[in-house]
Amino acid sequence: MGNREYKSDVFCMLLEDKKNALALYNAINGSNHTNPEMVEICTLEGGISLTIRNDSAFVIDFYLNMFEHQSTVCPNMPMRNLTYVTPMLENMLKDKNLLGSKLIKIPTPRFVVFYNGREKQPEKYELKLSEAYERPTERPELELVCTVYNINKGYNKELLGNCTFLKEYMQFIECVQLYVDMYGKQKLTLALKTAIDECIENNILRDFLIERRSEVEKIMRLDYTFDRQIELEKRDSFEEGLSVGRSKWQTELLITQIIAKIRKCKSTEQISDELETDISVIEPIYNIIIKHSPDYNIDKILDDVMNK
Repeated sequence: MGNREYKSDVFCMLLEDKKNALALYNAINGSNHTNPEMVEICTLEGGISLTIRNDSAFVIDFYLNMFEHQSTVCPNMPMRNLTYVTPMLENMLKDKNLLGSKLIKIPTPRFVVFYNGREKQPEKYELKLSEAYERPTERPELELVCTVYNINKGYNKELLGNCTFLKEYMQFIECVQLYVDMYGKQKLTLALKTAIDECIENNILRDFLIERRSEVEKIMRLDYTFDRQIELEKRDSFEEGLSVGRSKWQTELLITQIIAKIRKCKSTEQISDELETDISVIEPIYNIIIKHSPDYNIDKILDDVMNK
């Protein structure tokens, strides 16, 4: 399955505008900068690697701001940000003498993720690169911390209230989802057209949607097509994993093994690696087990898994 890194999304498109980037920076930091020309956009566009394309990056006030948007929960954001920031710093320092005796200064990196998926998440939390280490250490020598803001309705009201475009972006996403749910993904084009018309009429991202309507429609269609394909692949892979030689007792054994890993605070990726089982098989079972925590009744979990 190919990735979506080759394209932007609506969130990225909005942050191409220096005014929006400055407004979001001010909202997060409680600052009141007014000159958009202070913003130096430095987002990776695939020039270094065709598979590396972060959402938004810009320098202001000697801070390198790395902003990412996620509609699904992704515990690997620190690692992803590491792959983004490394070539970016290399590019910034290409004319500097790193072998010299003079300390070379760099803008202070800050990593922020904005989450608006359907899975329930805290209002604000941190993800750390060290959480992925096979051998945990109290003093990691390489650390990268991402601050995650849940921007769904009812969360981080102050942040959205201080950043008009971010609030309108979420209103737009909610409107799109409303009509997609109403019409179904089989009538995705109609759902998107109706949502955009309604947002323009209600002054939600009005100028942006009028100016870049065709691009927005194309990107949103790609998003929903991609997400639907992932859903089908996960379902097919899960069913195949259970049907190919995986009897009831083998499934029960796998459940027991996953529970043991969960109690050691292992991620789905770590469990997949350690049990040498495809993550598309691990994830659905993992999610069912979590619903039964903290009791972990094996019989009930097994029934739910076998009936999925």
